[in-house]
Amino acid sequence: MSLFTPELGLVFWMLVVFLILFGILAKYAWPAIVRMLDERADFIDKGVVYAQEAKKDREKAQMDAKALLAEAHEQQLDVLQQTERLKREMIAEARKAAENEAKQVREAANLSIEQAKREAELQLRKQVASLSLQVAEKVMRKDLATDKNQMELIGKLLNELENKE
Repeated sequence: MSLFTPELGLVFWMLVVFLILFGILAKYAWPAIVRMLDERADFIDKGVVYAQEAKKDREKAQMDAKALLAEAHEQQLDVLQQTERLKREMIAEARKAAENEAKQVREAANLSIEQAKREAELQLRKQVASLSLQVAEKVMRKDLATDKNQMELIGKLLNELENKE
């Protein structure tokens, strides 16, 4: 069993070597390890802060995007309303222009009708005068030789007709 129980000298030298190694590690290795762990912890903390800031930035960007989308929607509605208003105005203007043109056409047609009526009246007078002369000639059995006599008779007959009406 001597394998499992160490001798006192061996234990002493093992303890000395352990204390020397522990001193060297405590003086040189542990501060470097602790510093590296602290740096790693700082790096992780900075990463967490960066992630939180990124999350806040993302949320802010989403809010900005929603606001921009809402603003774009409002602008679209405004443009549609303006387009509708312009369409109505253009239709109203076209309707007024058409009404004005129709009124002008009616007035021109009325003038044309009035002129045609006057011309028809003049032609009718001439025909009536001619027929009246023929009738008068047959009735009177006398030939009205001069134009002056004819015109006097026509004027007199027309005046009598106008007075009766």
